[in-house]
Amino acid sequence: MDPKARVEELTKTLERYNYEYYVLDNPSVSDAEYDRLMQELMAIEEAHPELKSPLSPTQRVGGQVQDEFKKITHKRNMLSLANAFNDADLRDFDKKIRDVLKVDSVDYMAEMKIDGLGISLVYRGNLVYASTRGDGTTGEDVTSNVITIKSVPSHIDLQEEMEIRGEVFMPKKSLEKLNKERELAGEPLFANARNAAAGSIRQLDSKIAASRGLDAFWYYFVNAKDFGLRYHSDALNMADKLGFKTNPERRICHGIEEVINFIAEYTEKRPTLAYDIDGIVIKVDDMSTYDKLGYTSKTPRWAIAYKFPPEEVITKLTDIIYTVGRTGKITPNAVLEPVRVAGSVVQRATLHNEDFIISKDLKVGDYVVIRKAGDVIPEVVRPVLTRRGTDVKPYKMIDTCPVCGEPLTRIDVMHFCLNPHCEAKKIEGLIHFASRDAMDIEGLGEKVAEQFFNQGFIKSIVDIYDLSQYREDIINLDGWKDKSIDNLLQAIEKSKENSLEKVLFGLGIKEVGAKTAKVLARKYGDIDNLMNASEEELLEISDVGPVLAKSLTSFFNDERNLNLITELKLRGLNFKFIGNTVHAASSYFSGKTCVLTGTLSSMGRKEATELLENVGAKVTGSVSKATDCVIAGVEAGSKLDKAQALGITVLNEEEFLALIK
Repeated sequence: MDPKARVEELTKTLERYNYEYYVLDNPSVSDAEYDRLMQELMAIEEAHPELKSPLSPTQRVGGQVQDEFKKITHKRNMLSLANAFNDADLRDFDKKIRDVLKVDSVDYMAEMKIDGLGISLVYRGNLVYASTRGDGTTGEDVTSNVITIKSVPSHIDLQEEMEIRGEVFMPKKSLEKLNKERELAGEPLFANARNAAAGSIRQLDSKIAASRGLDAFWYYFVNAKDFGLRYHSDALNMADKLGFKTNPERRICHGIEEVINFIAEYTEKRPTLAYDIDGIVIKVDDMSTYDKLGYTSKTPRWAIAYKFPPEEVITKLTDIIYTVGRTGKITPNAVLEPVRVAGSVVQRATLHNEDFIISKDLKVGDYVVIRKAGDVIPEVVRPVLTRRGTDVKPYKMIDTCPVCGEPLTRIDVMHFCLNPHCEAKKIEGLIHFASRDAMDIEGLGEKVAEQFFNQGFIKSIVDIYDLSQYREDIINLDGWKDKSIDNLLQAIEKSKENSLEKVLFGLGIKEVGAKTAKVLARKYGDIDNLMNASEEELLEISDVGPVLAKSLTSFFNDERNLNLITELKLRGLNFKFIGNTVHAASSYFSGKTCVLTGTLSSMGRKEATELLENVGAKVTGSVSKATDCVIAGVEAGSKLDKAQALGITVLNEEEFLALIK
């Protein structure tokens, strides 16, 4: 047989066997027969490399090594879900749905909320790409890792574009096996299946992902309506037929009381499942109502996630220690006897501020109740007063900085170290300066910033731009290679081109957030103009109040800060606004309050927001009488209805693009 034809035949056969084994759990051939066909396919691909496809069954074992993950902009934002924590929340959700639809009862689909990593797959016959959720607008291309999951189809019998979303997870057995291997190898164990799954999918070497025993459930056929499907339940059934692994633990519930009964049933069954769940997802089954029910800026109104009550455990509060943030904020933290909570070991928990500790009546030496808020963030709930001993120590807030020893100042409920040159603030300041919303220096995250600070390579922001002199020293550190240090140095060099608002936010001026930094950058155009602005002049800006105005003038009156800016200029950083201020002043959107709703086909919401802000618009998340303009994309919901009711100008995507240009 012609090699090409044989490769196609073997590929289809092996994919069918994969589906039977990993999705249906009903293999029709022996392992020996499967292995024989796989060996034949591998031999043909070795003899004819041009016939080897990245989606071939032979690639399920991985082998591709990448330098980095490409960014992918989602055609439709990957929204998160609003949360419900009790029956009252669910009944309130149901009432709002029924009120909008003007019906007495609604059919819901109740599904398991898998504790894993959200992934989107796009197909045009073959798998085009697999992407992480990212920030909801932009994710990372992890196709080479997702294709190693043997239940994921590499192609489907549908040539039109299809997008389906789901959750990649690590089964409990896979986590147990992986941790045994890591323990034998002397490697740190994964705290829980969610962390293990996320870490596996973000491996640059796909062989590692392939070895981790991952699986996936697919639960949302994004463009199902393009195929004439009205009901979410029908969309899941079609996904089944196309070869996707959907979770059989789902049920159509007629009314919210059936949903509540379903949740009670699976609260009991939760420990018996082969995978971790952290709740139940409830969706309106009739997708034709989704547009009418609408969306908030982050969540659809036709779905909600019921979160299981957090697991509570008791452990001992052995000490209270303090950390210093980049603004000098002092945060007390509980030191706890290590205890496992919701799948991971907890030894620390934030205690927020002095008033929080006093209101809880916490004392060092107490036994305390610990839980994870949303199954993620450890928190101290209360002391166990019946177990309080005579040796507990009353709490007293410190009055000097734990790092530099300067006196602390209380502002509202928080304490601050106001010493601008406190060493602890310097590390936090470096981390903030390099962060995504500031200078976006990829590779200079928290751990690296701390490592370089402790090594003496970076003691101030200026030192970041002199880091190349330590290149040889860095390469000698564990985990660093030529490629990684070159990538970091390139990212540092690239950051010099950022617009003024990025560096302004990165400087960590008290009260100056990312949005305010953009307002100031657009207004003044150049750092020198801003530095010379008086408090009175700053107060004329609608987004600037007395506290912010005083903070800005105080910052620019400090000689040390002026020297810092001078040094950064000497190293080539841009301190001008990269935006057309002339165009902004003459733009249709200049000075207008705008709201984005629905999905734009040409760009994501983040990009559209930046375009509007760059021409002087203020973008908000809700429609009110103060709104001047609503830009409505596909699937615009209640915001559009409200805008029309209030007589607010509504622009479609074509009109928006014409005006923004």
